[in-house]
Amino acid sequence: MIDFLVRDIFKPHPELLVFLVVALGFLVGKIHYKTIALGAVTGCLVMGLLFGAQLKVPVNGTVKDLFFIMFLFALGYKVGPQFFRGLKKDGLPQVVNAVVVCVTGLLVAWGFAAMLGYGPGLTAGLMSGSLTQSAAIGVAQDAIGTLPGISAGDAKNEENLVAVGYAVTYPLGTILCAMLLANVLPRLYRRNLAKESADLAKEMDAPNDNPDLGGGYYEVVLRAYRVERPDLVGRTIEDFENQQKELGRRIYLTQVRRDGQILEHSQSLALQQGDVVALSALRGDLVDYDARTHVGGEADDVELLGYQTEHLHVVASEKAQLGKTIADLRREPFMVGVYVDKLYRSGSEFPYRLSTQLERGDTLILTGPKRLVDPAGKEIGKPVPTSFATDMIWVGLGIFLGGCIGIPALTMGGVPISLSTSGGGLIMGLVFGYLRGKYPTFGNVPPGAQWLMDTLGLCMFVAIVGINAGPSFTSGLSTAGWGLLVFGAVTTVIPLVVGFLFGHYVQKIRFPILMGVLAGGQTTTAAIGALNENAKSQIPTLGYTIPYAIGNVLLTIWGAVIVLLHH
Repeated sequence: MIDFLVRDIFKPHPELLVFLVVALGFLVGKIHYKTIALGAVTGCLVMGLLFGAQLKVPVNGTVKDLFFIMFLFALGYKVGPQFFRGLKKDGLPQVVNAVVVCVTGLLVAWGFAAMLGYGPGLTAGLMSGSLTQSAAIGVAQDAIGTLPGISAGDAKNEENLVAVGYAVTYPLGTILCAMLLANVLPRLYRRNLAKESADLAKEMDAPNDNPDLGGGYYEVVLRAYRVERPDLVGRTIEDFENQQKELGRRIYLTQVRRDGQILEHSQSLALQQGDVVALSALRGDLVDYDARTHVGGEADDVELLGYQTEHLHVVASEKAQLGKTIADLRREPFMVGVYVDKLYRSGSEFPYRLSTQLERGDTLILTGPKRLVDPAGKEIGKPVPTSFATDMIWVGLGIFLGGCIGIPALTMGGVPISLSTSGGGLIMGLVFGYLRGKYPTFGNVPPGAQWLMDTLGLCMFVAIVGINAGPSFTSGLSTAGWGLLVFGAVTTVIPLVVGFLFGHYVQKIRFPILMGVLAGGQTTTAAIGALNENAKSQIPTLGYTIPYAIGNVLLTIWGAVIVLLHH
């Protein structure tokens, strides 16, 4: 059966083997315990190694390089806004901590590899797996291929050992990072993550202080009521809404039906007995108001309530609004009946507060009746309708330019040093991603396309790496021995401990935020999931984004650095 598969299917059509490995890799990656999962990337690598060891079918390296440079550009594009934002003053402490974690990880991995006598392949594999950075695999393999005085056969063997070292150390590295941050350190220091996260959330404006927020989310409701209370008769819509505003409630009359006809909306319209009004409000405000008591009986009027609503993305650019706080913005006349649903800054969702100031390039998601949302969007900046089309001119040009700047090499001590095409793709992804985050009116890459380039690109790459490394997997593992697993575990833990001590005692970072910073610095997604679960809050994520961007860039570059250090 195996001979038939190899002879008649996989050897003439190796692309089919790649897709089979990816499918099985994603299946294996779903295996998880609580919030810790093996992950699609590791699943694809393991499946690639198993199939490669059994079938011995090589896959063209150009295909591997294509997916890898696409992945690195997408990675840079995704983290670019956070990376450059982190270099500003407000994000600097988190950047410094992430750098401490990354540099410590590099030095520890290099020291253990030198002590154990590993070659450049196992050294890079130990580092990339222990620090849970898959992208370092490809960068290390590129660097090994440029080492002087190494034969093509030896280079190929060392490149395969990168995958072996990663496959052995990554799963335990992921588990240890999640356990240390979510369980071990909080218990050692007798800290209650859930309580401290809740306290910190209150300090950052509790939901009661900001009716537009409720843990980063609010719910707008729309109901219809008959005007039955005599004290409402004769009052204008503007008068009613101003009264609610003075009482701290956001309740708006969006439409009125009178004598069976829906009237044209006007703030000066006076209410009459028997009118049916549509009330738009935040759920908490409407419950507090008790409309049945203060207005009248509730009605089910499909036409009155069925007007067109909109969720509009608006890029802040109008000078008159820049620098205003969310609280100031809410008081503007054009925001009557319009709600701020979410705010995105530097390409990622930003947990805004009443005191958050609007910056150029911020993207607000406004929601409400279309006739109100569109004018409000134009007052704030440039409306950007949702699009699922990828700007391939922007993507293709970015990857091309990145590859070009990565080709030239400097020579130091006889060793050619260059970014490589993949490294250049990462750098240009950072730049293009930053520009997109700052001016989000061009270069659209919707989430689905980012996932395809990022996750699938990396999985395709590691699947091919595993298939090509499979034949040497057993011999490579026997060469490394159990020391690889043990010292890999230590390499995972030491940088986290150093980063914690530095952040806790020197930088004085709040405990829940610091745990997120450490998870980000070591780019361990499973760890932030475990942290949020134990904290019963998204507060640790506030410390995760910027270090995650810095960690992704540095640890990816470390793939080449550790090879050069070994040389």
